[in-house]
Amino acid sequence: MEGLNFYTYPSCTSCRRTKSWLKSEEIAFKERHLFRETPSKEELTHILSLTTEGIDQILAKRSKEYKDLDMDVEDLTLSEFINLLIEKPKLLRRPILTDGKKLVVGYDEDGLRSITDRKMNILSKIS
Repeated sequence: MEGLNFYTYPSCTSCRRTKSWLKSEEIAFKERHLFRETPSKEELTHILSLTTEGIDQILAKRSKEYKDLDMDVEDLTLSEFINLLIEKPKLLRRPILTDGKKLVVGYDEDGLRSITDRKMNILSKIS
């Protein structure tokens, strides 16, 4: 994953706030619609590897999709869990923002600063 990947859903308030923050800070990003361009198995595996809280960090437990599940996701293997997310991307919390090394889930200004400050510092050293 190169650059800043922004997995979003346009009608999501947190996604709109995050996008607005990124634009106001003039941060370049690649926007991907979570439901039209669902992350691949490899991308989801990588995103999960960046979490500090495991599946709880990216799972939308308050969503209708999650509440309608007739299973305990804790009983799934990693592969089964990832396949479930691909099949039902509404189970993903949003937005998801990653530069390939760090991960920010939801609208989190401190997290956004953390992930973008490093990018800005790298860019300023190059110039």
